[in-house]
Amino acid sequence: MKFKLLQEFKDFAVKGNMIDIAIGVIIGTAFNKVVNVLVKEVLMPPLTLMTDGANWENKKIILREAIVADGKSKIEEIAIGYGKLIEAGVDFLVIAITVFLVVKVMNSMKQKADDPKNKTVATPKNIELMNKTNELLEKQNAFLMRLLDK
Repeated sequence: MKFKLLQEFKDFAVKGNMIDIAIGVIIGTAFNKVVNVLVKEVLMPPLTLMTDGANWENKKIILREAIVADGKSKIEEIAIGYGKLIEAGVDFLVIAITVFLVVKVMNSMKQKADDPKNKTVATPKNIELMNKTNELLEKQNAFLMRLLDK
């Protein structure tokens, strides 16, 4: 049982799935850092400027003020922190737009590569083979149709 599980893990790792996942995690982490800097250092400062310097992260609706007596907090403040929600929303929009644009570029590159008539991009072998098979089938059908017409 142990050896079978070890063999299955080895097959999984060797086939590239594990490496693909690791690469995805590494790129995702780096992408997250870029998005955080973009939101916190590029997008949020103009929004903060529009609200007379208020930091969005600290924006909140106070439901009950904290009560402090003798320098100690007797009752903690209860507040709805909507500023962090706004930052998370901006993060989401930046990520969504960026991913959309990356996928759009990748799809257009894939369409060019999948077009066997486009000589500017190398067509993958499987598409070339399918195209040749399709051409041969069309020739065969044309030949058979001529035979049937006679």
